[in-house]
Amino acid sequence: MYAPTPPAPRRDFISVTLSLDQSVDGSKTRRRRSCWRTWKQLSRLQRNVILLFLAFLLCCGLLSYLSVADPWPAPHGRPAEEKGRPAHPPVLPAPRKADADPGQGPRPPPQKPHRHGRRGPPDLQIRAPRRDAEDGRQEDGRRDQAAAEALQGESPPRTVVSWRGAVIEPEPGTEAPSRKAEAPDRPSLQAPRIQNQRAAPNERQRAVIDAFRHAWAGYRKFAWGHDELKPVSKSFSEWFGLGLTLVDALDTMWILGLKKEFGEARRWVSTKLQFQKDVDVNLFESTIRILGGLLSTYHLTGDALFLQKAEDFGNRLMPAFRTPSKIPYSDVNIGTGVAHPPWWTSDSTVAEVTSIQLEFRELSRLTGDKKFQEAAEEVSRRVHDLSGKKDGLVPMFINTHSGLFTHGGVFTLGARADSYYEYLLKQWIQGRRQDARLRDDYLEAIEGVRRHLLHRSEPSKLTFVGELAHGRFSAKMDHLVCFLPGTLALGAHYGLPADHMELARALMETCYQMNRQMATGLSPEIAHFSLHAQKDQKDVQVKPADRHNLLRPETVESLFYLHRLTGDRKYQDWGWEILQSFNTYTRVPSGGYSSISNVQDPHNPQPRDKMESFFLGETLKYLFLLFSDDIDLLSLDAYVFNTEAHPLPIWGPA
Repeated sequence: MYAPTPPAPRRDFISVTLSLDQSVDGSKTRRRRSCWRTWKQLSRLQRNVILLFLAFLLCCGLLSYLSVADPWPAPHGRPAEEKGRPAHPPVLPAPRKADADPGQGPRPPPQKPHRHGRRGPPDLQIRAPRRDAEDGRQEDGRRDQAAAEALQGESPPRTVVSWRGAVIEPEPGTEAPSRKAEAPDRPSLQAPRIQNQRAAPNERQRAVIDAFRHAWAGYRKFAWGHDELKPVSKSFSEWFGLGLTLVDALDTMWILGLKKEFGEARRWVSTKLQFQKDVDVNLFESTIRILGGLLSTYHLTGDALFLQKAEDFGNRLMPAFRTPSKIPYSDVNIGTGVAHPPWWTSDSTVAEVTSIQLEFRELSRLTGDKKFQEAAEEVSRRVHDLSGKKDGLVPMFINTHSGLFTHGGVFTLGARADSYYEYLLKQWIQGRRQDARLRDDYLEAIEGVRRHLLHRSEPSKLTFVGELAHGRFSAKMDHLVCFLPGTLALGAHYGLPADHMELARALMETCYQMNRQMATGLSPEIAHFSLHAQKDQKDVQVKPADRHNLLRPETVESLFYLHRLTGDRKYQDWGWEILQSFNTYTRVPSGGYSSISNVQDPHNPQPRDKMESFFLGETLKYLFLLFSDDIDLLSLDAYVFNTEAHPLPIWGPA
């Protein structure tokens, strides 16, 4: 009998044959297989291993993303590479907590503010920095409360108050700096402030306040947070994109007692002013306007916010000093740390590299970090030792690679050299008159001015400062040179030769006539003086290309010094005339003031549609101080003004 075939034995495994070239039917087309079926065919152990490996990769990727995306890495972290970033980018400090509520201005406390009756130079004694985090927070709170009391108290506190070259028309942080145990001590962060009851502004000072409010209204409405107002077109222009006008005007608002305006500006600085930007800034201009403005406002208010911003910004400027000669480049990118000279030359101007010392020295004194002072003073030492001077007078350009003067034989106290001479004297004063080298260089330069640049005009015998080009004298004087009468008077006040005051008075008369002899009562950018008497010819002559006025402060700056140090009220009257001329010919009805193109045409002065930041930072500030009869309002025995009119304390004994 036929027996049925027994069933095939059951197998507990499968056999799979894979071919990279052909499918099982021999064709060139690969057969698609189900991923899920393949996954199910794996053992449980194999599947667990694969899942663990994928989870590990996911965690690694997430951690890597977080470390790259975090804008404030750990002290030993390194940010992602950026285009144009140097191999050794600048070390920038991590942000420190300014206050519990940075978006709000100082608030009035319930109790009355404490007022100090002490006068005279500020107490700048040095003490060790607090390292305990809790103590630091408590100290920050006390400083913020003191600033709030000074700003918002029941009665106002007593406060104490370009590029200066020719006009050429052509987010935060990386690594926090390490703090070594032997780091230099910090001074007391309680800023020196005079909080006595100050007198109400007089009529002329109220006119300055009105002018400031009118200018500020235009800026606030049409250019808020931008660099400069264009008042005619009701728009704005950008230079650095750092709210230049707002920062430059901070201490002016405080000095004028404009609490509301200051509070709004302070909130903008707290919430909007960020320096982590891919933007080039001019080392000199940003130092005197932004760094100087922040340091000055810190001293006047005691608000730690401004010192924190100043330290951050100062760190971002430091790459400019990384040159073969230690003479800094003119420009630096504050976001990438790349510094470079102008596109058209490898030179920097002498005024640029020698007019940053007041600010960097003060930043070192406040932070305890000596690198700022050392870099700036190294420049001064190298310029001091250079050949190519003429009886203390310096050429206008210096090469950043060789460290030598270039374009020799041209000497001026105007554009590109002016504030070199100013900062020789002011550094000497800032440092309590201890550095004889600075004083001697200044005295030698003034004698060089007398010997080579000083002449008298015809027919009125006005004393003026001309220029020397390869041995040939030019009777050309920039309005910028009108800083000199005030500087000479300040030096005489500190014991330098008495005949410096006589020269200051004579030059002050000349600067006043540069305004008075124009139909608008406003000085041209450049004046030429008559050396030979001619019938019906004035002393001051103006060429068509030079008859613009940029709202510059130099004349009223020197008027302030002359009045403060002599008590002669005629200087106040001269300043009042100039303010009236500004109101008549430069005030824009919708808000703001505009530079003009023709000071000789009162019927059509031709507005240039630009309000420079120094009009609020310098011109109106000096006018307000000029009209004050209180010699203790920013006493010249306690403060020294930088070249952008930002007052910094004269150092006390160590």
